[in-house]
Amino acid sequence: MQRLYDFLRRHPTGVDTFWAVLLLGVGSVSVVSQGGGLSKILVAIFTVGLCLVVALRRKSPVKMLLLTAAIGVGQLIWGIPTLPADFAMFVITYTVASAPAVPRWASRCALAGALFGPALSAVRFTDAFGRQSVQQNLFFTVLLTVPFVLAWVLGDSMRTRRAYWAQLEEKAARLEKERETQSRIAVAAERARIARELHDVVAHNVSVMVVQADGAAYVLDAAPEQTRQALETISGTGRQALAEMRRLLGVLRTGEQPEGGEYVPQPGVDQLGDLMDQVRGAGLPVDFQVEGEPRDLPSSVELTAYRIVQEALTNTRKHGGPAVGATVRLSYKGDDLDLLIEDDGRGAQRELYEEGGEDGLGHGLIGMRERVGMVGGTLAAGPRPGGGFRVSAVLPLKPER
Repeated sequence: MQRLYDFLRRHPTGVDTFWAVLLLGVGSVSVVSQGGGLSKILVAIFTVGLCLVVALRRKSPVKMLLLTAAIGVGQLIWGIPTLPADFAMFVITYTVASAPAVPRWASRCALAGALFGPALSAVRFTDAFGRQSVQQNLFFTVLLTVPFVLAWVLGDSMRTRRAYWAQLEEKAARLEKERETQSRIAVAAERARIARELHDVVAHNVSVMVVQADGAAYVLDAAPEQTRQALETISGTGRQALAEMRRLLGVLRTGEQPEGGEYVPQPGVDQLGDLMDQVRGAGLPVDFQVEGEPRDLPSSVELTAYRIVQEALTNTRKHGGPAVGATVRLSYKGDDLDLLIEDDGRGAQRELYEEGGEDGLGHGLIGMRERVGMVGGTLAAGPRPGGGFRVSAVLPLKPER
């Protein structure tokens, strides 16, 4: 049954043609019952024309409405009374009123025909039906008008309903596209976040490991104890890097937990002391000071502060040159957390802190600016007077309203 229904929906013109043929068969009775001459020819022409209206009503509704109007006028002019095929007038009235693609003027013309057509027919054929009194003529007119008007009203309500459902479908499709767009934006943002985290973890820890490995190779024969300490530092730094990378990659594995249970927590300002010890152990003297009264910070601000200090010290080791020292100031000021990281080295080349690297691949300072921007803060980075490099950041501790 469902297949038949789907077939009929896919072939509306075929269904209309079937009904048109059936109407033609019924209308043939009135053709045969006519006498001869012009009247019989006109009845045959009008019957075929009205059957054609039914067959093509959905394919060309406006043209079929005009054809119906012409046939109706012809019936009035030549005095052809009501025919069985006139049922097509009801059909085309409903079709024009209900089709969304039909212009509104055509629907209004169909309504005008529904209102005035039966009245004109009642006046034209009063003698033929033997109705002489005004009351009888009025009753006959109303009796013919009501079905036509109901057909138009039903069609217009269907048109409104279809337009409403079309709007709902369009809105649903638009919302679906918006959801897909938001999902893609969220995925891109998450990928960027993971890329920043991986850059910070790899760049910092690998640079520490490289420095320690170079130092160990240099004193391998002369100072075995220092070599052993350097190797221990390399081993510990590597484990820390793996732990942090496992935490980051864990967000990509739904429902998968790393070995040992929970993921390693994100670092914050409380871990800056450990970071300083690690940096000092890698051969970079760092003076670390905290100013103001420490207090609880949003997790996003804590992570941002830690990563900025980590990246700034990593850049100092990379570009500061030999015998470089650094200073880190962490200041709690009102509603802001101020960070100041300075070194007395030779500083970085201009393209490293303004254009993303000599080869366009440097992302350290770019990542800093992105992190600070995500928490609504500001960042300034560049050479400082007298030599060296300076990174200054202001992180708001309260969300913007």
